[in-house]
Amino acid sequence: MCLWYASATVELRKQSSCSMQLTNRTDQYVAFKVKTTNPRKYSVRPNSGVIQPGSVTNVTVNMQALKEMPADMQCKDKFLVQSVIVPGGSTVKDLNQQTFEKEDGKVVGEFKLRVAYIPANPPSPVPEEPEEENSPRSSTVEDAVRSSSEAIARSLEEYIGRGTSEEDWPLISKLMEEKTSATEQNQKLYHELEKMRVEVRRNQAGRVSLLVVLLIGLIGVLVGFFKTK
Repeated sequence: MCLWYASATVELRKQSSCSMQLTNRTDQYVAFKVKTTNPRKYSVRPNSGVIQPGSVTNVTVNMQALKEMPADMQCKDKFLVQSVIVPGGSTVKDLNQQTFEKEDGKVVGEFKLRVAYIPANPPSPVPEEPEEENSPRSSTVEDAVRSSSEAIARSLEEYIGRGTSEEDWPLISKLMEEKTSATEQNQKLYHELEKMRVEVRRNQAGRVSLLVVLLIGLIGVLVGFFKTK
């Protein structure tokens, strides 16, 4: 089974939702079940079902409205998507707790997903300073995180694009966790860079103000000097 998910933006006091697409690329019936570490916060529809060979099922995840946005934009909530081959002709009514238990050598695929917040209205970009005033360190770190995230995404798309087998599930699950982690790191870095740029602009404004005061003071001294002459 192949899994693909779409991200959604988060707004205060508004319910957010995103979708997961489950694709059965095998010639057998596959049952799935979606679990979360915070069931009171999220609703999943449908949270279980059976996908026929070559078919696709869309799962919608709704998150309750946030009363306040986390300062670091971090979230510890996780999801687990389980999948297992079931007898042909099975329906959701045939599923029970034992269906997804790992016993008697039964293979149960597991995809672990971690929640990452994406603000709907990110901070307004601060006008960039001249190139010579940009911090080489901040640009290097930002490029490194972006390159890492893109590399993980390419690896994930490569495995999904060529079709997957049961042996590929652990690796795909690991890649999806790494992609989510890279997204969170990139988001955190974005906010840190914005703070740095604002601080740089404030410092530059302070230097300009001080320079203006010094010039006015110097002009006052010169005027006084010429008056005494």
